[in-house]
Amino acid sequence: MSELDQSTRDMITSVYEDGAPKIPDAVRDFIEKITFAGPEEILSVLRDVLADDWMALPVWARNLAYRLACLQCPDDPALLREAAADLLCFGPDWDEAAEALKARAAQLES
Repeated sequence: MSELDQSTRDMITSVYEDGAPKIPDAVRDFIEKITFAGPEEILSVLRDVLADDWMALPVWARNLAYRLACLQCPDDPALLREAAADLLCFGPDWDEAAEALKARAAQLES
């Protein structure tokens, strides 16, 4: 079983323990909205929220937001570097992914 498979199963179990979902409505709404948001909207919100309070947004939400923006704009070196810089702030768990983003940005510019 892969780590993602196990993590998914653990999440399902934890969310539905005791019968009722345990994900706060605000978290569920954020995930639903960001899933279908365009990159411009995602980046605008990220930049606004982080400018107000750089540590207010949970790391998992930042990672998800940047990942979705990068998936929609895989050839934008400035975005890739911005996402990499954010990942490096919360490493070392994501340092390898950050380095890959920086390498991709450099490759795009050469």
